[in-house]
Amino acid sequence: MKFDRSSLGLAGFFYRLAKVECLFVIRPRGRLPGLMQLLQTGFSLLAKLVLVTVAALALAKPADAAKPNIILIMADDLGYAELGSYGQKKIKTPHLDRLARQGMRLTRNYSGNAVCAPSRCVLMTGKHPGHAFVRNNGEIKPEGQRPIPKDEITMAELLRDQGYATGAFGKWGLGFPGSEGDPIHQGFDRFYGYNCQRHAHSYYPNYLWSNLKRVPLKNEPPVPGHASLPKGADPADPRSYDVFKGQDYAPDRINEQALKFIRDHKEKPFFLYYPTVIPHVALHVPDQELAPYHAQKWNDPPFTRAKGYGYTPHFTPRAAYAAMITRMDRYIGHVLNLLDELGLAQNTIVVFTSDNGTTHLKAEVDYEFFDSVKPLRGLKGSLYEGGIRVPMIVRWPGRVPEGSTSDYVTGLEDWVPTLLDLIGEKKSAPDNIDGLSIADVLRGRKQNPRPFLYREFSGYGGQQAVWAGRWKAVRQNILRKNNKQPLKIQLYDLEADISESNDVAAENPKVVARFRRLMTREHTPSEFYPIKPLD
Repeated sequence: MKFDRSSLGLAGFFYRLAKVECLFVIRPRGRLPGLMQLLQTGFSLLAKLVLVTVAALALAKPADAAKPNIILIMADDLGYAELGSYGQKKIKTPHLDRLARQGMRLTRNYSGNAVCAPSRCVLMTGKHPGHAFVRNNGEIKPEGQRPIPKDEITMAELLRDQGYATGAFGKWGLGFPGSEGDPIHQGFDRFYGYNCQRHAHSYYPNYLWSNLKRVPLKNEPPVPGHASLPKGADPADPRSYDVFKGQDYAPDRINEQALKFIRDHKEKPFFLYYPTVIPHVALHVPDQELAPYHAQKWNDPPFTRAKGYGYTPHFTPRAAYAAMITRMDRYIGHVLNLLDELGLAQNTIVVFTSDNGTTHLKAEVDYEFFDSVKPLRGLKGSLYEGGIRVPMIVRWPGRVPEGSTSDYVTGLEDWVPTLLDLIGEKKSAPDNIDGLSIADVLRGRKQNPRPFLYREFSGYGGQQAVWAGRWKAVRQNILRKNNKQPLKIQLYDLEADISESNDVAAENPKVVARFRRLMTREHTPSEFYPIKPLD
């Protein structure tokens, strides 16, 4: 056991005092006067007491015990208002609601981007989308996405350098299997789940990845993520949808492995990254999860995929979507309960968020029925608030104020420096990141407002957005042909107009000019994700 007496504060002083006593009580050749004998006896007793105290402190607090465990959970396509703690009325999320009561809700938290892969890249590397390597989804056949380069420094690599065991469980999406972007090559000691985003469209695949090895699941044949009802099937008959039900639900296996990782590393600091695939469509969920929502007797017409567009049909899509989120909530409850069981909750930072807003596929996910992003404008794929403002809950008992809320503007790039700051390694953050530590916010202290937050997205027509104070500037359809220069900038006062319904650019030309300069400065050209009017 490592014992650094210099770190023990007052005990270190007594340790030095004990050294003086030891010198003082060297057995003399002659007889000491009575006073000297008395002093010698007193110092000897004090020294014994101090040495026992120092030893007890050393045993009670090893040098690495102060480092907290870290669990970072990221939902897939979960909207801003789809948790009870963020105002949801129809979908039950008791475990995440408990997490919110025990920690802090951040109400102006922004995902890394408007779709999966680029958002995850922002989180892992701490760089905003104008500097990050991955800026849009991009599939690499036969399985996987464009890999982040080996010289990118990830959150996992930084934490592993600080002595953390690192594990990722769920959906990766930042490099095809075995590539330099594979999680095992980007700082994770352990990976279990889907490497590829398209593979993750099915919740009943016939395999998942365990590190660099495929492991079979009991789904033969696998349930496809994209398919229509069989020819001649009756869409009004619930049995017609049985072809989209499997036996081995992949999220169950992922949750089991995440829990095993916690148990295996309970004696040392660990970083658990849990990018769950839920609630991304397809609408796949075990039947027993549907029963409580069927009991609600919602008007719930089938999704039949009649036009051949979308994922897979479901007889009761509203119940299925709600059930998927409740299932995710239960998995998170398993994690929280295990922390309690192992006595780890007090020394574990738990972070929950989403990679972007609710999907725009209304026939499958009825975002109006659930008020998924209300009162925000926009959905997944958009840099309007509904596509990118997402839940953020942080719990660290005794450090993050219980039941608190913050409207500080945060982004997923902030978590590289924030986690390093929280574990006492602030100076280890790379110099080339864009994220800011929000450690003071999380501790309930006052923190200066961030100068700005920047987003760009080459998909869905090409977009840019900048937030600063009460203002937000947005550019849409940058890649549309025949755009006039300079590209039009919309301006919104989010304090007065959270729904972004009133463009006030004409009344604030100086503010618009400042945002235009920021948009120009923060964008760097990308070989793989060009935005030609900006490049």
